[in-house]
Amino acid sequence: MDQLPLLAFVTATFAFAGFVKGVIELGLPTIAVGILGLVMAPAQAAALLVIPNLITNGWQIATGPALKPILRRLWPMLLTIGLGTWAGAGLLQQSKGGAATLWLGLALIAYALVGLKAASLRVPPAKEAWLGPLVGFVTGVVTAATGVFVLPAVPYLQALGFDKDELVQALGVSFIVSTLALSFGLAGAGALTLAVGWQSALALLPALAGMAAGQAIRERISPATFKRCFFGGLLMLGAYLCWRGLA
Repeated sequence: MDQLPLLAFVTATFAFAGFVKGVIELGLPTIAVGILGLVMAPAQAAALLVIPNLITNGWQIATGPALKPILRRLWPMLLTIGLGTWAGAGLLQQSKGGAATLWLGLALIAYALVGLKAASLRVPPAKEAWLGPLVGFVTGVVTAATGVFVLPAVPYLQALGFDKDELVQALGVSFIVSTLALSFGLAGAGALTLAVGWQSALALLPALAGMAAGQAIRERISPATFKRCFFGGLLMLGAYLCWRGLA
């Protein structure tokens, strides 16, 4: 692809992915890695996402209501996200087939269908001590293999009983830790260089514009509508990933 069409394609991708994130507070890396995978390697796409992921999730964290309690509750999971990502370092660079993307998409679809049926998924407080670190480690390995970090962290966080704003902030904390861990792996593999870092910084502009538009919509919807958007967004993301995995 020529430079100008490629630039337009990347800009539109980040604007769309940012818009989806603004509405449902996730989906930026999932959508962007999937779409950019049409024109570049998964590791290259993930490297371009580092700065937009860090800034948009930082914004998501800063606008939340209860950062300290969330960190106290989630730190074991956050620690093992880093450990799992480092343990799986190199998987993304070695990925050539669509099997991982397909399985991730199927899992997202299954979780979204459960959520849309209003099934109550809850993690008892007594189980958080061991389940949180396990979820974190698996999420880290999935992050290292696919470049996206929604499973199993998103269903786990949703099952902890956070309200809407707390869930948004908890997701941001989880995603920023995953981004930092993945960026170290990409840098070590040579996929994240200074030049790529500058390109990633430029990609932040359309991502922020899209996210601001999406947030303007989210602030005007009720908790019930937010829940439908949340799970409906996961369903669409899962269907898209399955399509990408089979393509």
